[in-house]
Amino acid sequence: MRKPILLFSLFLMSFFIEAQVVKKQRNAKKSFKVDGVCGMCKKRIETAALNTKGVKFALWDINTHYLNLILDERKASVSKVQQNILNIGHDVYLDENKKAYAVKKVYYSLDPCCRYRDEEVIKNHGGNSENSKK
Repeated sequence: MRKPILLFSLFLMSFFIEAQVVKKQRNAKKSFKVDGVCGMCKKRIETAALNTKGVKFALWDINTHYLNLILDERKASVSKVQQNILNIGHDVYLDENKKAYAVKKVYYSLDPCCRYRDEEVIKNHGGNSENSKK
């Protein structure tokens, strides 16, 4: 009689422990900042995000520099999207104070009008870069 009760108790405990694990959402909404200055940057950033398996929606705002995503957390992670954006030459903000920089070689392969680290390019785009706000 003790064995069935013990087995049933273990089953219930494992069920409740599993239920407390954070479940990954199918349509999670995430956002983070990405540096860029123009429409070509916008297209490149959104394409890199959408080419990440599991990303369903990507919209980068030129004025706020926020990339808004809808992604399936079972297939994609924000860090994977951020890495894909770094791989195309755009810097990303990991949080409000911490920034990850694209490799210089990749950054300098961007079209000259998209070099968001250059003060002259920022000025030509109306000061529309996170770098110009410092």
